[in-house]
Parts: sequence; structure tokens; C-alpha cells
Amino acid sequence: MPANAFDALILIARPAAGKSEIIDFLKHVPPDERIRRFHIGPFREIDDFPMLWTWFEEDDILERLGRERLHSTPGYYFKDPILWHVLIERISLEYAKLTRDRPDYHDTNTVIIEFSRGTVHGGYREAFPHLSEAILRRAGVLYIDVSFEESLRKNRRRFDPNRPDSILHHALEDEKLERLYKEDDFKAFSSADPQWLTVKGIRVPYVIFDNHDDVTTDKPEQLAARLEDRLGALWTLHRARQA
Repeated sequence: MPANAFDALILIARPAAGKSEIIDFLKHVPPDERIRRFHIGPFREIDDFPMLWTWFEEDDILERLGRERLHSTPGYYFKDPILWHVLIERISLEYAKLTRDRPDYHDTNTVIIEFSRGTVHGGYREAFPHLSEAILRRAGVLYIDVSFEESLRKNRRRFDPNRPDSILHHALEDEKLERLYKEDDFKAFSSADPQWLTVKGIRVPYVIFDNHDDVTTDKPEQLAARLEDRLGALWTLHRARQA
């Protein structure tokens, strides 16, 4: 990796908190500026939403063919809660395949890993141990902090019924969002230390991006300034870990 950029960034938050908007913003920053200001090189995303959505689509096909749905109910709830952890294991698998096929990948590139977890399906406390040690040893964590009410408002706002599979425009019904994501355990999960998570004995640096004022929607200058500040703080922790 260029000397001034992360190997991996784990981007987590409630749905519609601003994760996808931050990634979209970074895609449009010139590469040299992105490395200098945000410590993100040319990057690939690993997001569990497309994996989850593929399961739903496959289940719809099976149901249409008169067979039993494999992963989800007709209301699109997982049949077995273990599938939430399978998704994280899939993230780790995708990362392992990427670095297997390109052992020098991090000489020039960053990986951004994106997911959300509510306490009803184990929260971040149960999700993080399913990330591989290879990811945990390289990554920093950016948690975007919004209230459930803000998540609900933006979830309603972004929904495009014609593009339910879209990263930027997918959404959940209000009842489902409340059931799955109203309770978020990141603050409890991170309460032991204001800068470091400990997962499988590995110290992972983290910072919190306060987005209660929604700088990720149509406020590019404010978003850039806050993101530069937060990723700069995370970079300092990352460098301390390397030392």
C-alpha cells in the first residue's frame, strides 16, 4: 500500500446512516487527493448486502418453481439466524480469495468492508469475531453514529421501488428496520476503550463519525472536512499499531 493509505477500512453503522454515501463520495475524489486527505487508495468494496439480496432473489426463484425457500421466509426474514454470521464469513472468504489471487494487492490498493448489525441478530459483538485475523490485523474501523430515528428517516427517503437491489437506493419496511436495527450495540461493544476494539486478541483501531446532522446528504464540503478529520485520527492510531 502507498505509505499513506489503509490496507482495509471497516465501515459500519445502522442502515441508511451514510455508509454508501461515503463510499460514493470517495469514488469521485481524485486518487492522489483521496490518499492524501483520506488515506484511501484505489479500492474495492466488500459489502454483505449484495450477498444477502442474492439469497432473497434465489429464494423467490425457488418459490416460483414450486420448491422450498432455502434462506428466507416469504417475508424476507432469515430462516436461521446463523446466516447473519455466514455473511461475515463470506466477507472474510472474499477477502481471502482477493489476496490469494493478488498477494501484492495492498501494495497499491485498499479494501472497504461494509455491513450493519443490530442486537437482535448478535450485534457487532458477535459479528466481528467472524472476520478473519488477516482482516482484523490490517483494518481500521469507522463507525457512523446516527440515531434510530435518523436511520428510519433516511431509509424512507432513499427507497426506490424500481431498484430494490441498489446499494444507494435499497430500503427496509419501517417494521423490519425497527425489529432488526433499532437496538445497536456498538457503543457497548467499544466501551472498554475509546480507541481500540479487542477481537480474538487483536487490537483494532476505531473512530466514530457523528452524522446526526446528516453531512452525507448533499453537503460535500462538510462531509469532506469531517471525513478527513475522522480518518486522519484513525490513521494516527493505525500508525501507532504498526509501530
